[in-house]
Amino acid sequence: MKEVKIETTLEIYDDYNELPQSIQALMQSAIDARNNAYAPYSKFNVGAAILLDNNEVVIGSNQENACYPSGLCAERTAIYYAGAKYPEAKILKMAITASSQNQVTDQPIPPCGSCRQSIAEYEIKQDLQIEIYFMGAKGKVVKSHSLANLLPLLFENSVL
Repeated sequence: MKEVKIETTLEIYDDYNELPQSIQALMQSAIDARNNAYAPYSKFNVGAAILLDNNEVVIGSNQENACYPSGLCAERTAIYYAGAKYPEAKILKMAITASSQNQVTDQPIPPCGSCRQSIAEYEIKQDLQIEIYFMGAKGKVVKSHSLANLLPLLFENSVL
């Protein structure tokens, strides 16, 4: 038997105003997208903004449906649109913000497992790490230099 230790390193900013200006602008795009979320069931709005290497910013918000599996998270809405609209572009950075309509969301909210796997697919496909910033409606912002920090034992296409 061999024991393996997996470590993750994240950067934590006390709030949005500590972020570099370019990341504040990207996060503001995610906040604007969050405000367009369609979340009548969960009352949990999420927005995502992606910066591509062609300097385009692609946004997405969660879109729910009464038939729950038919809805889509903000991160996947943005990443799939980026892949469809700009198939040759690489994703450099992603900003994510989430807020509850029922209470103050002041803790960083990371991507769900399905979104992590979807982001991982693009990180592997483009052979380039994606910086990910995530926050609640206010408060601390977490930065990960790569999706691999959030999903260290990811499922990837080399096993297929």
